Amino acid sequence: MSDSWLSRQDFEALVAKAVKGLPKAFRRRLENVAIEVQEEPSAEALDAVGLEPDESDELLGLYWGRSIQGDSFFDAGGHLPDRVYIYRGPILRVCETEADVVREVQETVVHEIGHHFGLSDDDMPF
Repeated sequence: MSDSWLSRQDFEALVAKAVKGLPKAFRRRLENVAIEVQEEPSAEALDAVGLEPDESDELLGLYWGRSIQGDSFFDAGGHLPDRVYIYRGPILRVCETEADVVREVQETVVHEIGHHFGLSDDDMPF
C-alpha cells in the first residue's frame, strides 16, 4: 500500500489517540518525553539500530533517550527531552488496511514508550 493514503494529520491523530489510551499512571510519567511523527527514519536512527537505508521499513519507531531507570536507549547526549519517534512511511508501507495501521501505531507507541520505562525489546510482547 502507498504511504500517502493516510494524511499526516490523520496519522498524528492516531498516535495521539494511542498515547491517550495509555493508563493515566503511565501518561503522567511521560512529561519529559516528546512524541514525534516523522515521515522516515533518519540515517542516524538507522545507523543506531544497525540497519541499512534499504532496510528502513523495518524501523517503525524509536525511543531515543534514557529510561526512567537510567538505562540508555541511544542516549540523547544531554538533549532534553527524551524522544519517541513514530515513522509514518514505514508503518503505512507495511500495513494493508486502516485497521492494520491503527493496530501498528498502538503497538509501536506502546513498544517505544516501554523503553522509557526500562523495558528491553525482549521484555515486550510486540
